[in-house]
Amino acid sequence: MFNRVLLNKHFAQLEILCKQLYETTETGVRLQAEKALVEFTNSPDCLSKCQLLLERGSSSYSQLLAATCLSKLVSRTSNPLPLEQRIDIRNYVLNYLATRPKLAEFVTQALIQLYSRITKLGWFDCQKDDYVFRNVIADVTRFLQDSVEHCIIGVTILSQLTNEINQADTSHPLTKHRKIASSFRDSSLFDIFTLSCNLLKQVCASGKNLNLNDESQHGLLMQLLKLSHNCLNYDFIGTSTDESSDDLCTVQIPTSWRSAFLDSSTLQLFFDLYHSIPPSLSPLVLSCLVQIASVRRSLFNNAERAKFLSHLVDGVKRILENPQSLSDPNNYHEFCRLLARLKSNYQLGELVKVENYPEVIRLIANFTVTSLQHWEFAPNSVHYLLSLWQRLAASVPYVKATEPHLLETYTPEVTKAYITSRLESVCIILRDGLEDPLDDAGLVQQQLDQLSTIGRCEYEKTCALLVQLFDQSAQTYQELLQSTNSSTIDITVQEGRLTWLVYIIGAVIGGRVSFASTDEQDAMDGELVCRVLQLMNLTDSRLAQAGNERLELAMLSFFEQFRKIYIGDQVQNVHKACLLLSARSAYGGLAQ
Repeated sequence: MFNRVLLNKHFAQLEILCKQLYETTETGVRLQAEKALVEFTNSPDCLSKCQLLLERGSSSYSQLLAATCLSKLVSRTSNPLPLEQRIDIRNYVLNYLATRPKLAEFVTQALIQLYSRITKLGWFDCQKDDYVFRNVIADVTRFLQDSVEHCIIGVTILSQLTNEINQADTSHPLTKHRKIASSFRDSSLFDIFTLSCNLLKQVCASGKNLNLNDESQHGLLMQLLKLSHNCLNYDFIGTSTDESSDDLCTVQIPTSWRSAFLDSSTLQLFFDLYHSIPPSLSPLVLSCLVQIASVRRSLFNNAERAKFLSHLVDGVKRILENPQSLSDPNNYHEFCRLLARLKSNYQLGELVKVENYPEVIRLIANFTVTSLQHWEFAPNSVHYLLSLWQRLAASVPYVKATEPHLLETYTPEVTKAYITSRLESVCIILRDGLEDPLDDAGLVQQQLDQLSTIGRCEYEKTCALLVQLFDQSAQTYQELLQSTNSSTIDITVQEGRLTWLVYIIGAVIGGRVSFASTDEQDAMDGELVCRVLQLMNLTDSRLAQAGNERLELAMLSFFEQFRKIYIGDQVQNVHKACLLLSARSAYGGLAQ
């Protein structure tokens, strides 16, 4: 009796410490609580006390403490827990979750994390010739056959386990991680992906009976989509990619998965889901489609790849024809990524052979032009659209298909939309005090690198547009400087427009390396260079009175590109552009 009183008092003290750790705003109190709980974690009887906390604890914080402590115990490399104890903990956690489906979300998550850690670290542990931690689908079957809340727990277990095994653990050797990850990939991952797709098909089949306004049903669908995405995002061959190489990523789907991708119903499933679920969930669907669109080319033979690409393009066409959900920034961003994958993983010669290619390329061009015109909406997504058009334009000299690619029609539209939208943004940014994209040098340079290739496709149209716009802005700028009653804001607007034009002219001159250039195109470069040099003469004459830092930086960027193309050590011939500059040495006006 006395021991029970002491134990209850001890638990009450632990719950107070947990509340102080997670709720108090006083630093000193929190530090004291943290110190006491560290001592609890390191105590010899921590394991038994954690179980008692889970059984008797009256607060969610004490349950969280128990789950966190158990995770630390099963993860330690020195003095690890015996196999029998880890099996008991695994079974206890599964039973605890099955009998308490309505725990606080953070407690459920911590317990699932504990299960995932035990399973991963014990993946190669045997008991009587049985790999006791590998029956993961059997472990969650009872959850999937019960209530919606139980289904959510079961799916989350599989999702978290997939994510846990996919991530390297710094406290354990990388070789052990890869061995576990490879074994899990070969023995369980495809079954988990198939299970997630089958459950998603059941969701689609339920149709009108599905109520996504219901929090539980909404949560179950979200967890199913996360599970599918974690499967498709798995590091199949141990070459973890980083965010910077996103647009180059190829998903190295194992050959044993071929059946899932040869069956068009898998691809169709995610397109159908996109059109049937609310915008709060559809970004996850598009993320899955991005991965599916990126499966390695060698998974298919030529005929199979053409069929797969045809279904993919049809799905993209359907989204572009019904773009309402793309007003959501997350949907828009993921869809832009999906469009970029069309070219990063497939050749232009393959795309033009798709039955609906002419209509699709028209829709993509219209979508791109509209996106560029609304430059303030999701600016980070523009990278993917420009990447698509850059790759398309760069492929033009090499495409051998007899079918028309139509890029001579649409790339000038994209180039014009980019240039005019940047110029139009100057006045709006100054008027509304918005953040100026010119201040983000990295973003500007990235977009200019992409535009340099796009703009050289149908270069005559690009050059004519730049000459026209430059002459207009330069003439207006010169008149404003000569006038005695010009407003500062009008001068600043023209300097902003000229800054963009100088950057863009430098970029398209630098894009000369992407295409075989003709004498006529070199002469066009010369026309552009003459205008920038004359502008520089004017701005240099004003440096004593007023200078524009952004415009000066644009000049530096322009000269770097000009030097690289026409003056560098590797330049062998005297180009038409240089001859034109020599002939224009006495050129006296900003525009002619």
